Amino acid sequence: MANLINHEEALIRAFFDPRRIERYLEIVASPKKRPKFTQDLAHFKALNPKFMVSILPSQQNPSGIANLLKAKGAGPKCWVISESSKLDGREMDLEIALKETVGYQMGTLISCVPGKLGYFEDEDGRCILERLR
Repeated sequence: MANLINHEEALIRAFFDPRRIERYLEIVASPKKRPKFTQDLAHFKALNPKFMVSILPSQQNPSGIANLLKAKGAGPKCWVISESSKLDGREMDLEIALKETVGYQMGTLISCVPGKLGYFEDEDGRCILERLR
């Protein structure tokens, strides 16, 4: 599994609004600024909509999302950036991370394949982040 910097930097470079990338790279790397960033994930608007893939309502559960991500190349482990301090900055089993994220409406980014595949959930919804093409 790639280290935290690779996952977090790749996630930001691939899926964030291009005008905000450098700013968020600086913020996420700063222990002082990171808590504000993770709090902002609750109503996060800096993702590039071009790479946000909707999830059918029938698949909006931990196992359904895990199956979708695995079908697109996710492995058993992932890296988590989250409003939840118990999840943030951790490498986790993908299925456990999803069970602790889906439906809790805590702003969370999950990196499955650095810069290529991930998952996002906030208070407003959830989506797959995909840049495989």
